[in-house]
Amino acid sequence: MKEYMLFCFLALCYAKPFVLPPKYMALTDLMLKDMEDDDDDDDDDDDEDDNSLFPFKKNIPIRPTQPPFDIFPSCPFGCQCYLKVVQCSDLGLTSIPHKIPYDTRLLDLQNNNIKEIKEKDLQGLSSLYALFLNNNKLYKVHPKAFQATNRLRRLYFSHNQLTEIPSNLPKSLAELRIHDNKVKKVQKGAFKGIQSLHVLEMSANPLENDGIEPGAFEGLTVYHVRIAEAKLTSIPKGLPSSVYELHLDQNKISAIELEDLKRYKELKRLGLGHNKIKDVENGSFANIPNVREIHLDNNKLKKVPPGIPDLKYLQVIFLHSNYIAKVEVNDFCPTELKQKKTLFSGISLFKNPVKYWEVQPATFRCTMGRNSVHIGNFRK
Repeated sequence: MKEYMLFCFLALCYAKPFVLPPKYMALTDLMLKDMEDDDDDDDDDDDEDDNSLFPFKKNIPIRPTQPPFDIFPSCPFGCQCYLKVVQCSDLGLTSIPHKIPYDTRLLDLQNNNIKEIKEKDLQGLSSLYALFLNNNKLYKVHPKAFQATNRLRRLYFSHNQLTEIPSNLPKSLAELRIHDNKVKKVQKGAFKGIQSLHVLEMSANPLENDGIEPGAFEGLTVYHVRIAEAKLTSIPKGLPSSVYELHLDQNKISAIELEDLKRYKELKRLGLGHNKIKDVENGSFANIPNVREIHLDNNKLKKVPPGIPDLKYLQVIFLHSNYIAKVEVNDFCPTELKQKKTLFSGISLFKNPVKYWEVQPATFRCTMGRNSVHIGNFRK
């Protein structure tokens, strides 16, 4: 017994302490706070509260955390293991490593050469909360790859070579980022059973309107959708009606029609900058009465879109870098008989051929002040 105690004492004295690189310390602290979970014996019904990324989450009492690993934990060769975080980025890996600790919550595999996720690569990782696979060469994901990860909430696939949304994603998923891949199609049932996918990032994919199959987003409750830098020619009509933020910048959208926004009555922020929009049909914005921010910069508009004065809560509208030559006195503010509940904090009209000295002062009567309006700096 004495010999064993002496061995333990010497091991603790001479063992080199592990120090996580500073750039991961903040991430680790943030993730560990967010990854507070129910006991392993909890029922699946508790997953509903565990899926929120937005402030709709019920207060869950924090339980004392158990020791994350054994005293001498296993760790994949070349990786760094700290608490419940396994960091294997920038190692030139061609596949997901073995011997990942069973209670890993965050697995970082960014900046490697991984081409495939096989059926048993994630086997046993039932506590996995976040998986980062950004910037690999991933082109194939086995249909059963996520069978064991029933608590996975954050999945990052950005900067890979995937051609479609992987099938059978975890039902617990709350955030999916698949930016900069080769996705041309969003098939029906791609998100089947996922009821709380709050963030969906699909930008920089060669996705066209007909590539989104009818019913592809059926049953989803998504608050943030970004499909920028794609090949859309119109606003998709089949996205989840729950969306708060819709970002469709840098596409090929040429017009906003009356039916385009009818489904998105909860919309708070609309991003349509860097498109080819020439016309906004009268009444289109009436479908999004609660919108706070609209981006229509870098388009081909020749006048201020109709319906803006009726948006009571609109605070910011970007119209710079268009072809607007004239601004009327009632283009932004309602008449005296009506009342705007929220004043404008930002109206951008610079890089338009409008003659600012011809604009009547009353045009911006519903702004917070002169600093809220940006106009001028036009060059042919």
